[in-house]
Amino acid sequence: MLQTVRNAFKVKDIRNRILYTLLVLFLIRLGCQLPIPGVNREYFSQWFANLTGDSFTFFNAFTGGSFENMSIFALNITPYITSSIIIELLTIAIPYLEEKQRDGQEGRKVLVAITRYVTIGLALLESTAMAIGFYNQGIMDLTINPWLTGLMIVTGLTAGSALLMWFGEQVTENGVGNGISVVLAINIISRMPSDLNSLWDMFIRTNIDSGKILVAVVAALIIVAVILATVVLTILLNNAERRIPVQYARKVAGRKMIGGTSTNIPLKVNTAGVIPVIFASSLMSFPIVICQLFGIQAGTSLGGQILRLLNSGNWCDPTQPIYSIGLLIYIVLVVFFAYFYTSITFNPLEVSDNLKKQGGFIPGIRPGRPTNDYLTNILNYVIFIGAVGLTIIAVIPIFFNGVFGANVSFGGTSLIIIVGVILETLKQVESRMLVRSYKGFLA
Repeated sequence: MLQTVRNAFKVKDIRNRILYTLLVLFLIRLGCQLPIPGVNREYFSQWFANLTGDSFTFFNAFTGGSFENMSIFALNITPYITSSIIIELLTIAIPYLEEKQRDGQEGRKVLVAITRYVTIGLALLESTAMAIGFYNQGIMDLTINPWLTGLMIVTGLTAGSALLMWFGEQVTENGVGNGISVVLAINIISRMPSDLNSLWDMFIRTNIDSGKILVAVVAALIIVAVILATVVLTILLNNAERRIPVQYARKVAGRKMIGGTSTNIPLKVNTAGVIPVIFASSLMSFPIVICQLFGIQAGTSLGGQILRLLNSGNWCDPTQPIYSIGLLIYIVLVVFFAYFYTSITFNPLEVSDNLKKQGGFIPGIRPGRPTNDYLTNILNYVIFIGAVGLTIIAVIPIFFNGVFGANVSFGGTSLIIIVGVILETLKQVESRMLVRSYKGFLA
């Protein structure tokens, strides 16, 4: 990896792209510190600190602490991510969107434009809900007219989300590529130093001050081992794939024989990526976020007990094992969304039809329906392995947070995103270097 970075800086075009990306990321982190007008940040800090559990931890980690600081980037790119997922899901339900998806580059431009409009709409909706929630909680600065204050909050949050979307697109076009994912990853990485410092204070410094040196060393080794194990599992999961061999029949074209080549269909074990974990976490935390914005707290009532059940901060707690039922629900949702999302992005029937039209076949499997059934069985097997891997990576930090009380914002979801973005960015840099080598050879 370091060798790839060093070689990249030797190429002027790639070096400029990397420096451009770093400049944009610096501007993003600077904007995360700019306060939004109309919110009493002192009251907001107290309200955020008094929140029960970690219902906003997932959202705050994705925004790089912008929500906790209540900056102009408090919504961050979460509206864009949500709108992208919505548009992708709607392509199977709306014929117009499905047609545009198949129209190549021009169709993709239309889908990108629609995604932008949906992003602005979601940002307006979310910022309005937050302004209403701030007013009900007394966090809004009422020294100014409430309507004017609410308008400033909605405008600031929406504009900040739109600006971040534009930053991400600029990184894609003029930077290292994969802009939205890079912005998301840098936000998560920015929170890791404070989380590691919290782990240091909680498990190491406290024991050192108490004279328990051996306990501090063991705690440090466990923390390092958990982080390394999660990262290694994430790398293995992202790179693992099942390759299905494909043979193409030989054909006569004029006086030449063409075809007869062998290739394979690569099925990634983690086909859905981090989407199942994001969907499941969002679905579990959404009711809690809405309730706490409107002042509804978890209590002894049935509704309050359900909120505690949905809160990941109460899972794996030995003193309250009943709430770990929420973890089982979370695991079921991860597996369900893994199958659901993969069924949208990979269609075995379409792949088998394309193979048949192109004269390709899987050795030992007849073309047509048998190929479709074979691909479906293999896909279900691969999805299950990927879902189990995702679940293990996501549950490891939750388990240690619940059992040992480690309150950190980064977890399995965050590490999957970070590792995936780093690997994808390095691949894009290497591909640009390879293209440049070919150009130099042809010149």
